[in-house]
Amino acid sequence: MTPTTVDAPGFPERYRAIQSRDRRFDGQFVTAVRSTRIYCRPSCPARTPKEENVTFFATSAAAHEAGYRACKRCLPEAAPGSPLWDVRGDVVARAMRLIADGVVDREGVPGLARRLGYSSRHLTRLLATELGAGPLALARAHRAHTARALLVGTDMSSADIAFSAGFSSIRQFTETIGEVFGMPPRELRARRPAGNGADAAGAAAGEIDLALPVRGPIDTIGLFGWMRAHAVPGAEVGDDRSFARVVRLPGGPAWFEVRLADDGRLRLRARLGALADLGTLIARVRRLFDLDADPLAVDEALSRHPELASAVAAIPGVRVPGAIDADEMLLRAMIGQQISVASARTMQGHLTAQLGEPVTIGPEPLSLFPDPAVIAERGHEVLRGPAARMRAIVEVAGALANGTLTLGPGDDGVEQRQRLLAMRGIGPWTADYVRMRVLGDPDVLLPGDVAARAGAAALGVPSDPAGFTAWSERLAPWRSYAMAHYWYAAPVTQAWRSPAETAAAAVVSRPRRSSRTAPTDVAAAVVSRPRRSSRTVPTDVVVNDVAIDLPAAAATTASPPRPESEIPS
Repeated sequence: MTPTTVDAPGFPERYRAIQSRDRRFDGQFVTAVRSTRIYCRPSCPARTPKEENVTFFATSAAAHEAGYRACKRCLPEAAPGSPLWDVRGDVVARAMRLIADGVVDREGVPGLARRLGYSSRHLTRLLATELGAGPLALARAHRAHTARALLVGTDMSSADIAFSAGFSSIRQFTETIGEVFGMPPRELRARRPAGNGADAAGAAAGEIDLALPVRGPIDTIGLFGWMRAHAVPGAEVGDDRSFARVVRLPGGPAWFEVRLADDGRLRLRARLGALADLGTLIARVRRLFDLDADPLAVDEALSRHPELASAVAAIPGVRVPGAIDADEMLLRAMIGQQISVASARTMQGHLTAQLGEPVTIGPEPLSLFPDPAVIAERGHEVLRGPAARMRAIVEVAGALANGTLTLGPGDDGVEQRQRLLAMRGIGPWTADYVRMRVLGDPDVLLPGDVAARAGAAALGVPSDPAGFTAWSERLAPWRSYAMAHYWYAAPVTQAWRSPAETAAAAVVSRPRRSSRTAPTDVAAAVVSRPRRSSRTVPTDVVVNDVAIDLPAAAATTASPPRPESEIPS
């Protein structure tokens, strides 16, 4: 499958968006006003500038380079990220995913160019031509975004914020904040809303607690249910409103928790071994929870088809979970082939207990999922199952450890799939599933997935592999999101979705004491209910999701059954 590309809206469409203050475009572009030398997010409440004074930029970095500074009223750096970098599969999108992951800060522009297979000069030219800013300017904008979030969301010292955001010195941090936001860090912090900060958020000493901007609506029942159903014992912990785990980052281990707060916000709580990893962690968490998606565009496209209209109305804002670690994602997918979810989790938990690295950075002891090098060396002692599958897992772990096989968010989708299929024990289902989760590719279909085809049949879609594939072609470029709806329509998933939705609907039906709208950087947490109206819930209204505990029996069947054999006999 060729990489998906979606054209960005033109000037007339963007100008209409700022006239209507359409929040769904926040983060997708910025509006620069030549008369004031200020740039804003599309939903900025300020008076709409005249057409002749407006220039649109794809990124805030391009606006910085052109001499504009951020609006103090709408703070465009607080908007969710652009979904284009996942929708598109070209070199610019791949570069943007790697820049967000902190590659430029760790390896410089030569390292970024090397990962993408280009010279530094040619890559800089490509980015500057399309986005108006080179890789250094784009990385600088990401540092400014992280620093702003820490200034308004925590009580960390300026020195800690500077190094957490990736700046090499406090002076560089102060100068950048002044250039981007038109005010020093102290003044930017003083403008934060009342109630923000670590003490108000309840963060313990050494923890960072931040709100995660989200483009609503968002199906939190599905997200937290999925995470809990797949949680590796000893490494991950999930319930109906939160998910926590430990993860290996470039600077060392880290612990994080994403939770649905009482005010409807998604919040990130984290403890890091190296503060400089914070920007990387935020980017990976956003990818894990698919927070930069454009749910209104996805829902609008899918609901045009009568077979899916009721599913979209029942579950607006569906998300496709990503991956926090590409190597781990591949190995877990291979371990789970041909066995039940309960068996897969048991084996992954046993592997983590025997070969994982225990860490105490979080509030409770957990272990890191084993490094590929450790699995390559000792996996045969711990793994159980058919010899061919165990041998394939160990061989792939060895290839990941020695660099023969590399995976990451900056991969070309077609090339990544070819590399994976060349490995023993990896078939089309695994290769495409990894591409969906690691790259965030929105247009992946898994015709070999039994649960997805069962859900398709329940929705009135052809369920035989050939018919399923042919019918779903009309859903491009959003077939990954259609897969989520197929999975949620399957009987095995309804076992835990239906009770959760019933409980959530009961809570929502109670009168609310206040109709106060949420801040502009918080999306609605929309409750998914059967037979609900297809009316779109405004993204500035917060509705709390409350779901009951997932039964243990349902948790063992909540993810799709594994495909037919991919291990050669």
